[in-house]
Amino acid sequence: MNTKEVTLEVESVKHNVNTTDVKEKKKMNMKEIKLQPELEKAVMDLGFSEFTEIQEKCIPLLQAGKDVIGQSHTGSGKTAAFGFPMLEKITHGQGIQGLILVPTRELCNQVAKELVKFSKYKRTNVVEVYGGVSINPQIWNLPKADVVVATPGRILDHLQRGTINLSKVKILVLDEADKMFEMGFIDDIKRIISQVPKERQTMLFSATMPRAIVEIVRYYMKDPTKVKMQEYVDKSKLIQHYYDVDRNDKFSLLVHLLRANTKGLTIIFCATKRMVDTVGRNLTKYGIKAQALHGGLSQNQRTRVMELFHGHKLDVLVASDVAARGLDIKNVGLIVNFDIPRTSLDYVHRIGRTARAGAEGQVISLLSNMDHDNFRNVLQDRSLLIQKMTLPEFERLAFSKGEMRGGFGDRQRFGGGRGGFGGNRPRFGGSSGGQSRFGGGRPRFGGGRSHGGGFGGRSSGPRFRDEGSSDRPRFQSHGNSEGRENRYEGRSSFGRDRESSSSDRENRFSRNDRRDHRHNQSFRRNSHRGDSFRDN
Repeated sequence: MNTKEVTLEVESVKHNVNTTDVKEKKKMNMKEIKLQPELEKAVMDLGFSEFTEIQEKCIPLLQAGKDVIGQSHTGSGKTAAFGFPMLEKITHGQGIQGLILVPTRELCNQVAKELVKFSKYKRTNVVEVYGGVSINPQIWNLPKADVVVATPGRILDHLQRGTINLSKVKILVLDEADKMFEMGFIDDIKRIISQVPKERQTMLFSATMPRAIVEIVRYYMKDPTKVKMQEYVDKSKLIQHYYDVDRNDKFSLLVHLLRANTKGLTIIFCATKRMVDTVGRNLTKYGIKAQALHGGLSQNQRTRVMELFHGHKLDVLVASDVAARGLDIKNVGLIVNFDIPRTSLDYVHRIGRTARAGAEGQVISLLSNMDHDNFRNVLQDRSLLIQKMTLPEFERLAFSKGEMRGGFGDRQRFGGGRGGFGGNRPRFGGSSGGQSRFGGGRPRFGGGRSHGGGFGGRSSGPRFRDEGSSDRPRFQSHGNSEGRENRYEGRSSFGRDRESSSSDRENRFSRNDRRDHRHNQSFRRNSHRGDSFRDN
């Protein structure tokens, strides 16, 4: 971003918001903002040479006790903008005095780490509170917390359990507020605010100002001042291109572009968790160091992926919008929209992760026939200048969409690996020889050798009927069925083809006729025998 083209202004929002017109023409010197000595020492250790625009306007307002609305995009330095003034007002050992709400676990972890760095020389206990991990360590740490960084859902869990006390909160921060409301947290946030003292200082940071935020401002903030940082894309620094490509060739073009890119790290955005996994897996198959990041991963997995990416041990991060929201990742040289975002705002959030601090960056969008509606929505923002590029020559590669995740397992639903209730067996075919997650047992639709029966033991052998395998239905197996006579005479009620031919039906009817004939003969013999007894 070209700093000469960044204008910071303080303006009013509807419903009792202070109005002040400020045009900032130069950077504020570090000495012009006074911090506590412990915090100033931490600033020097962190290598700050100057404050960013959002910091130099928010910090004095927050130090004065004002409620503030900060409107800026990811990477503008919001954490320091609210972090330093908050830490100045925290007294260790007086309960939870600062509460920061964020939309995702990754952002929660990121903000908490930054606050720990800021408070290096000032004793402050910062506790992270989010879901996806055990709640017990959080219960143990909360009584000692001075500042809590949390996601809304887990905070509500603690409130319901009575394991968190918000009665001493002096400062409330809503970070990435628009994303929290977009994810449906607005009612949760209102419940949390109702548990916080009314006499407090409230800070709200958001990239956009939807109606839900205006409602929060009206009811929960006191005469807030809005600080807005308007960003303009520098054409010479941020290059935006798109390719119109056939859907079947999209992945092949992606690999071609990644192999040609030598400028820093790459983030690829996909629309769904399943597509994130699929793209990441296929990139790895072709020798590209890539990892997936989305909300379906465990917290340990997500933390490990981010550590690898920050440590430059990965070249490519394949991510969903929600998982990557608010993350501050340095040295990103290329953003690829494998799936086009639905709105121009989402597009702007994505591209904000490159071309930072005057560095060059590139954004490439891959359009197929299913992306045109979304792309038209993106182009409604006239400030976005996206140039169409001619398709290069590239090698066509196989793109595997199989091996999806199973119901309760950690592997594939339709392939091998650990599955739902069917153990290591594929759900609809294939073969495998591992141990079932809920016990092995028989394959779902007949076939296979069962040891332990029911849901127990291991499963092996073909999925459907095959030569040399038992045809007993899955849930009729008890113990080892090897060599046991099949009570259904070789027919599986699940494995049998429902669409039997006319000759099969005729044979079945003839067998039924023969059975009825034998039954009638037996009945007549017994009746005759009974008559002879009576005669005697």
